[in-house]
Amino acid sequence: MKADTYNPDVLNCLANLSNDEVFTPPTLANQVLDLLPQELFTSPETTFLDPVSKSGVFLREIVKRLDRGLEPLIPDRKERIEHILRKQVFGIAITELTSHLSRRSVYCSKDASSEYSVCRFGTKSGNIMYRPLRHTWQNGKCQYCGASQDVYDRGDQAEQYAYQFIHTDNPNTLFNNMKFDVIIGNPPYQLSDGGNAASDAAMPIYNRFVMQALRLCPRFLTMIIPAKWMVGGRGLMMFRQQMMNDEHIKVMVDYENPFECFPGVHIDGGVCYFLWDKGHKGKTKYTFIPTSGKPITTNRPLCSDGSSIIIRDYRRQSIIDKVTTDTSFSDIVSARKPFGIGTDLFNCTDNYEDYNLHDKKFEKSIKIFGVKGKKGGAKRVVGWISRESVDKGTELIDKYKLYISKAYSSDAVNPPELILGCPDDICTETFLVIGPFESEEERNNCHSFTHTNFFKALLYWGRGTMQVSREVFRFVPLQDFSHPWTDEMLYKKYGLTDEEIAFIESMIRPME
Repeated sequence: MKADTYNPDVLNCLANLSNDEVFTPPTLANQVLDLLPQELFTSPETTFLDPVSKSGVFLREIVKRLDRGLEPLIPDRKERIEHILRKQVFGIAITELTSHLSRRSVYCSKDASSEYSVCRFGTKSGNIMYRPLRHTWQNGKCQYCGASQDVYDRGDQAEQYAYQFIHTDNPNTLFNNMKFDVIIGNPPYQLSDGGNAASDAAMPIYNRFVMQALRLCPRFLTMIIPAKWMVGGRGLMMFRQQMMNDEHIKVMVDYENPFECFPGVHIDGGVCYFLWDKGHKGKTKYTFIPTSGKPITTNRPLCSDGSSIIIRDYRRQSIIDKVTTDTSFSDIVSARKPFGIGTDLFNCTDNYEDYNLHDKKFEKSIKIFGVKGKKGGAKRVVGWISRESVDKGTELIDKYKLYISKAYSSDAVNPPELILGCPDDICTETFLVIGPFESEEERNNCHSFTHTNFFKALLYWGRGTMQVSREVFRFVPLQDFSHPWTDEMLYKKYGLTDEEIAFIESMIRPME
């Protein structure tokens, strides 16, 4: 073979495919395996389980390490491989297709009982099981994973995505109560709930795999999951609290830019992987890899004083401590759907006949801001609706206010331009309301505050997903809006150091 011949690992190629179940590149799999005590790979007694096997990359790389580590104890390679595959390495595939991929990666044959398998089992599955299951529906949702019955009750011809590892009350029975030293994997991240197509509208599922793995009481647990749970994410509050208060999390590696882990696959909010160690109790070795700049490693608790989220980049902590007050900007931000009118008003007018939507002002009408068009091509528009048709947020109608988009790219530090709201105008669910203000001057002074780098940085630190809610303003302190604000005034007010100021300024990129 020529020295310059390109011979790619097929699992690297698979990992570059965009998919709901993201395949793990071999390089990343080995970075995760490096977190484990390496003496595990020198013992013939260590047992490993990948309960979410897709390409089989974790199991394959574990076999490689055991093959090297056990050579002094079991010199005969055939005997050594036979022992490893029968006694030490186990998996649960997530679909029938990935069961074939996994067995091909580990046994060199999708049929573990065939003559082509490097270890010939008595069954086709060997130690990498797959059993098709159906969801257990209860009030339109699966009682195990929360999947929507409307979306996933597909009959016998389509994949159900009822993952075996979490569709059981007792995971110990999956391998006849076998105890595993290491549980490792990259679980599926989400399931569609049949609603909005945005990723934040889907139901997170990776948290269920983490919690189920802990029920098996392993010595070590390590998984690759989206990082959005640290700051927000739908239905992840309890999971976040459990993780933040778990002193067994020994290592956390957090990538702000998901492409560094999964080239070509966008994962909103970044990606992280962790090592949970039953024998560890104390601080976490936390490494944050920013999109630009060098990795930052600290030894610290995941739970910071006074914060309900994880401060991912620890350089932010001193600034947050200085600006935290009893009054937060979130106090003047509305809940979602401030006037009770959905985002689709301008696209699905027939569904909102009671509002009498027009493109021109008419008697007893008020202006309404919204968007028209499909995702990726939607544009801001205005119309006029009947004032008497609005029965929510009526106290805001005659006030000055600001409108901010309720969703935009999670990696955007600059929010979309805010809309200057006036008396006699409202908005659809596309926006949140900031205010109200008693005068145009107060509104404009608040608007000047939202243009500061100080405000943009603190808002960005409170976000972990595309969605904007009042909670993401948690770190932004409320100001006196009797006068305008500049960064210089704010830096002086909160006593920020030159280093802290430089850090904020370095974050703000030209307007996206």
